[in-house]
Amino acid sequence: MAETMDIVERHEWEVTEEYEGERLDKFLPSFHEEWSRARVQDWIRDGFVRVNGQVKKSNYRLKQGDQVVFDEPPIAELEVAAEAIPLDIRYEDQDVIVVNKPRGMVVHPGAGNETGTLVNALLAHCKGELSGIGGVARPGIVHRIDKDTSGLLMVAKTDLAHQSLVEQLKEHSVERVYVAVVHGVIPHEHGTVDAPLGRDPNHRQRMTVIHKNSKQAVTHFTVLERLKNASLVECRLETGRTHQIRVHMKYIGYPLIGDPVYGPKKNNHPITGQALHAKVIGFTHPRTGERIRVEAELPADMENLILTLKMK
Repeated sequence: MAETMDIVERHEWEVTEEYEGERLDKFLPSFHEEWSRARVQDWIRDGFVRVNGQVKKSNYRLKQGDQVVFDEPPIAELEVAAEAIPLDIRYEDQDVIVVNKPRGMVVHPGAGNETGTLVNALLAHCKGELSGIGGVARPGIVHRIDKDTSGLLMVAKTDLAHQSLVEQLKEHSVERVYVAVVHGVIPHEHGTVDAPLGRDPNHRQRMTVIHKNSKQAVTHFTVLERLKNASLVECRLETGRTHQIRVHMKYIGYPLIGDPVYGPKKNNHPITGQALHAKVIGFTHPRTGERIRVEAELPADMENLILTLKMK
């Protein structure tokens, strides 16, 4: 079946010692947070996953040196529906749209999130006029922010815009400024975290600072205000890795308040999800060459959190 069906992307791995004895259906989700185990089991059953050229069962135990190939199929022949979901649009023209995403909204459809995403809303607003480079499930999407991070996201309406924005991201010429509230009082005014990020080998749906199988990651931060056992900080991304700010701030001892993955297990603060907001996005317009800079104020839940921490 996998040989006759279109695929989105081919993924290949050589099994290392750390994965010796791992079940096949647990191995794949380690490399992508949106691949649920149930979905992976369906892919294995339907023949999209091969080990040493052969189809195996989900409970196959991997051996060091095994060659695993996964031909990722389109999401259930996905036909993403346009949904009339309100959007907070901060900039729009014929090429680009910048949206202020609320906390709790997923950016694009995936396993377990086929509706209610930003893409569903964009399809309705733009009447389908979005770049197709990202595929059927991700039209217009050139970068993402986490579900529980609020703030600005730039979206491409045309393939020209998509290619230009992706190139600017690669060149680190896109200005991305975030505001976060972290545990602890940071004593110095400024700092830079230059620490490579990769999958955590012990909790592989998380990221961690690690030198093996990692990518360079650089975050610059400034303390905006010191609060009660907390700090309000501005973070500027030099690179844009998965969970970068969340992992880097934890790494230096100041995890984000409300972060369910990298923060303390118990959250006693009035916010659901990490206190992180993408406040500024700046880029060169793909068509005109003009520098565009968009800013979005902090959402009400973060303002409330800051006020609460000031009153303590």
